[in-house]
Amino acid sequence: MADLKFTRNIGIMAHIDAGKTTTTERILYFTGKNHKIGETHEGSATMDWMAQEQERGITITSAATTVFWNYNNNQYKINIIDTPGHVDFTVEVERSLRVLDGAVALFCAVGGVEPQSETVWRQADKYNVPRIAFINKMDRAGADFFNVVSQIKERLGATPVPLQIPIGQEDLFKGVIDLISNKALMYDESSNGTKFNEIPMPEDLKDIAAKYRKMLIEGVAEEDETLLMKYMEDENSITPEEMIYHIRKATCSMKITPVLCGASFKNKGIQNLIDAVAEFLPSPVDVPEILGINPKTDNEEIRKVDPKAPFSALAFKIATDPYVGRICFFRVYSGSLDAGSYVYNASTDKKERISRIMQMHANKQNPLDRIEAGDIGAAVGFKDIKTGNTLCDENHPIILESMTFPEPVINIAIEPKQQADVDKFNNALTKLTEEDPTLKVNTDEASGQTIMKGMGELHLDIILDRMRREFNVEVNQGAPQVAYKEALTSATQHREVYKKQTGGRGKFADIQFRLEPADEGFKGLQFVNEVKGGNIPKEYIPSIEKGFKQAMSNGVLGGFPVESMKVTIIDGSYHPVDSDALSFELCAKIAFKEAARKARPILLEPVMSLEVTTPDAYLGTVTGDLNRRRAILESITAKIGIQAVKAKVPLSQMFGYVTSLRTITSGRANSTMEFSHYAEAPKDVVESVLKK
Repeated sequence: MADLKFTRNIGIMAHIDAGKTTTTERILYFTGKNHKIGETHEGSATMDWMAQEQERGITITSAATTVFWNYNNNQYKINIIDTPGHVDFTVEVERSLRVLDGAVALFCAVGGVEPQSETVWRQADKYNVPRIAFINKMDRAGADFFNVVSQIKERLGATPVPLQIPIGQEDLFKGVIDLISNKALMYDESSNGTKFNEIPMPEDLKDIAAKYRKMLIEGVAEEDETLLMKYMEDENSITPEEMIYHIRKATCSMKITPVLCGASFKNKGIQNLIDAVAEFLPSPVDVPEILGINPKTDNEEIRKVDPKAPFSALAFKIATDPYVGRICFFRVYSGSLDAGSYVYNASTDKKERISRIMQMHANKQNPLDRIEAGDIGAAVGFKDIKTGNTLCDENHPIILESMTFPEPVINIAIEPKQQADVDKFNNALTKLTEEDPTLKVNTDEASGQTIMKGMGELHLDIILDRMRREFNVEVNQGAPQVAYKEALTSATQHREVYKKQTGGRGKFADIQFRLEPADEGFKGLQFVNEVKGGNIPKEYIPSIEKGFKQAMSNGVLGGFPVESMKVTIIDGSYHPVDSDALSFELCAKIAFKEAARKARPILLEPVMSLEVTTPDAYLGTVTGDLNRRRAILESITAKIGIQAVKAKVPLSQMFGYVTSLRTITSGRANSTMEFSHYAEAPKDVVESVLKK
């Protein structure tokens, strides 16, 4: 399909259990991609193809697929990425949004805007992704369309504009009023919700429909002066075509979020949603040209969405397939790529051969001969590509903005159960860390143990499960540990002289420096060189920086990494024979250990944002339990029969919280938790951690 105007690259994003995978399954069914509807609760959903996803009924990896949809006599090609909702897999949402042009944000009509909805919304804001909202589960008890619309406005700071309002809610949800055409549509129950008939406007909804239609028309009219004049003369003179054109324009520029509603499980509202994707979400042509840096000149360059422009693409995900090997998912921003050709990886400065290109459908592949600008595909045959790498034409190199990933906050010690499995164990860890940028593996210098760090208990649980199933490695694991950090709180000056005399050439380095907390907002080592008059030769300065940088991974309190610090080299001296780069590097490492003790080091612990929804009857029990866990309660909001408690809690107090919450509320409360920030740990915690 040559015309890029009819391509859509979209993601489906939402809080856990809002119905993302169910909605995607319905889209696959209605677009003719699947002839049978897969269900999450039966473990037969196409997009949840991993064994762990089918057993748990949750999405873990973002799966991609391509569907075709006829709308207004044009065939649209829609690349869809179904993303996870669980906070432990936020990275999957992050990297998907980086390469998408638009998104469908799903909200549960009962739960409304939940914590993870806020997280994915912020991620979409970060990458400037226009979105439409779909309020799902309108048939559930407690569904309230207008309440969710006002929550989108208040909690997300968005401008929701309903394009439909529901006819009935809960059990009585039987259709929608389309505000653009001003018609009432009722779902035909005999067709299982897949067809709808036009009915006269229900009397009790006339006023509310008129109110929302007026708001919609006024919003549209504001976009264009001639339209505003036309509206002033006659409110009904604006045509549906004019409305659609201006709603699309406002959606693409992120001024508004169109809102639709339905019940995916009952097939209601899905066709309207696919129409809205085609109507209002941007095509690759509508998105601003991508900016990148030319690695040879360091100048900013622009790439237009044009198959004839030089090739550029971003690898946003690496996956391992048992039959095909490693697969790289990538989004093409400009130019085109033929199967069997070479590309240049600007991030590693190496050439890669792409033996095959494929269009993905969950974990099945359809081979392609060629892929062009604006499309999303997968490649096989490469040697060394990582998430966030830029692939491009060797004669026109460019590096596109990569992705930032959150730091892991929880770690466990692991080892293979049998010594014979060491190779398989290492191979599994290498492949899993390639796939997942939030999974970190390192060896503890003191104990020699392999430490695996992740985003939460569920994240590490799934990784261990995958090691067992996909790589046949049985693993022993330690209890989960909190990833503490250290920080310096005051400034100190120090002079370190490193001398070693052996027979022949010795070692000598002498540095005088100031060690202090880094400037606000700075992460890592802030290094300033103020040495005058060549007291330390220039070629040794990078070695001093390297020494301090390496020393930061092992703080002086408990050997935890130091998050940030500032080192200003003031003076020093060298020996014309005995000094070398290594001497200065070792001198910096020893100097850090000595100086950091005087800079009043403190222990930092990860603090989590927690939201608990509990029936009214258990509110006192839940808050009492949270107080015991050193929680700081931020707000308690009442919903119908339910209280939503927001709090900040240290991660160290939250292991096994889901189980204990179920116990104290007889299984009726839910909680979601995500990393918030690092804060100073209280004295008793410091003592107990340092005793271990």
